[in-house]
Amino acid sequence: MIRKIIVLLAGMLVTLAVYAAGAQLRPNHPDSYTVRRGDTLWDISARFLTKPWLWPEIWQANPQVRNPHLIYPGDVLNLSFINGPHLRLEPKVHAEGDAIPAIPLDQLRMFLKDMRVMDSNAVSSAPYVVGLEENRLRGAVGQNIYVRGLQGEPGQRWAIVRPTHVFRGFDQSNPEQAELVAHGLDSNAAMVNAPWREDTRHDGRYGKGDDLGVEVTVIGTAETLRMGDPATLLLLNATKEIRSGDRIMPVDDTPYDAYYYPHAAKSIPADAEVIGLADAMDAAGPRQVVSLSIGARDGVTNGETFAMFEPGETIHDDVASNSWNRGVGKTVTLPDEYVGHVMVFRTFNRVSYGLVMDGLRPVHVGARLRVPE
Repeated sequence: MIRKIIVLLAGMLVTLAVYAAGAQLRPNHPDSYTVRRGDTLWDISARFLTKPWLWPEIWQANPQVRNPHLIYPGDVLNLSFINGPHLRLEPKVHAEGDAIPAIPLDQLRMFLKDMRVMDSNAVSSAPYVVGLEENRLRGAVGQNIYVRGLQGEPGQRWAIVRPTHVFRGFDQSNPEQAELVAHGLDSNAAMVNAPWREDTRHDGRYGKGDDLGVEVTVIGTAETLRMGDPATLLLLNATKEIRSGDRIMPVDDTPYDAYYYPHAAKSIPADAEVIGLADAMDAAGPRQVVSLSIGARDGVTNGETFAMFEPGETIHDDVASNSWNRGVGKTVTLPDEYVGHVMVFRTFNRVSYGLVMDGLRPVHVGARLRVPE
């Protein structure tokens, strides 16, 4: 299943015709490159092109290659300039399982989770974990968990989800000025009143605004052993320790597309930004997931790639103030600073989730999205 998540771009490889309208060669591009274990298609494209997200437009199938969908460690890519620049693959005999991915799956297993945006009432009314085997505070794989409100039958598999953010909108009467924010949730019933409590430590707007849905993250799966109230379930696997207050929902066997085709977005709302981080307290980096304030209603589709910029700071112009005092001059806002690229991999109506593909600095909440140049 997870191998299908990011085995991207099945029809990609491999004679690379670099067209003037589509891609530009890097000034310091190599004349040849030998593919190594640990490489990714994105990384290889970035060695030759200034816009690696354009690879679906520039890679063409090479009929001389037995399987043009795969590229392997040991393959040699040679750049030639006969009738224009071309990147040609020297085909070799390989084991099928050794092909390199577009993105390294081993690095993504802990980040590309099944995250869903759901109606708040649907989440709060879902079956929930009320207790754990031997009255433990946390549940681990192989232990029993006890669930209230469950309807089903023995042998049925379930997803265990944890509410992680609530999305709130402000000034929704004016779509051009509307703001979407993600407020963190604490769903641990042993620590806070159930079903959850919004974190109140930050911007003073927690609990306010229009409720636009709750983000839940799948953290494990369980199988029903015995029905009842509570029902007994066996914890089959988990990425985190299970605790009281976690919700039970149907398993989604295909939460992601089988393939992704990175491409630059043609347009983007002016206020699009990063609104949340997955498994990060303050900042995210390459191969981590962020939530974005745009979704299907804005025309966002899976595979769209955006550039992220950190908003420029507003400072005092003490030079022009002509004063010994500091911080009294007129204010000036510095330019936004580029931080990296993000590729959308799952889209909901108002929110989408993206994978940070590369970057020069950490990505923070509030980073602005732009069409890549």
